[in-house]
Amino acid sequence: MADNLASLDTLVRGFSDPVHDAQVSFRVLLDVLARPGTTRSIDVVLDDDVGRRWPAAAFAAVLTLADFSTPVWLQQPDEALAQAIRFHTGAPLVDESREAAFAYISDPAKMPPLDGFSHGTPEAPQHSATLLIRVAALEGGRPLTLTGPGIRSDIRIAPVGVADSFWHERVALSAQAPCGIDCYFFCGRSVIGVPRTTRVELD
Repeated sequence: MADNLASLDTLVRGFSDPVHDAQVSFRVLLDVLARPGTTRSIDVVLDDDVGRRWPAAAFAAVLTLADFSTPVWLQQPDEALAQAIRFHTGAPLVDESREAAFAYISDPAKMPPLDGFSHGTPEAPQHSATLLIRVAALEGGRPLTLTGPGIRSDIRIAPVGVADSFWHERVALSAQAPCGIDCYFFCGRSVIGVPRTTRVELD
């Protein structure tokens, strides 16, 4: 009993209003994939401890998207995050990146090659992984030009800390359409979406 109480004492709290906040977060997450390259804020109430540990938008995304049927892979060990995911979402934590529906990337410069994640299959492209990538800033990194569905002409982004090799690997994935990988980039409360249908050119 004492161990259970200690565990609950250290648990990071989730949404203040689970239904409302999940709906707000989900709408933002859908919108940034529908409008690649645009920056939106996930403005929901979260415990102060969240902002000290992780980008608030990334934590909100995990709470919103993960459930008992979506395995989650953490790039780096983080027991507080693992405990929060298990408690608030019921999602299983997996040891292999290829098994993940959602992969939480805390150090994009050292993330595995994209071949290490599920790309889905032509019959079930929805079974691909979605990457939740933390970055130090959404501006100031390698300039990129995005084109494709949801973008009027083109749009430029420059998330900090993402290796050029990631973008080159992503270009190679375009030959596998409709298979591929959807990505979110998070900093603080802000998020940018880059779905598999978006073409990316390094400037």
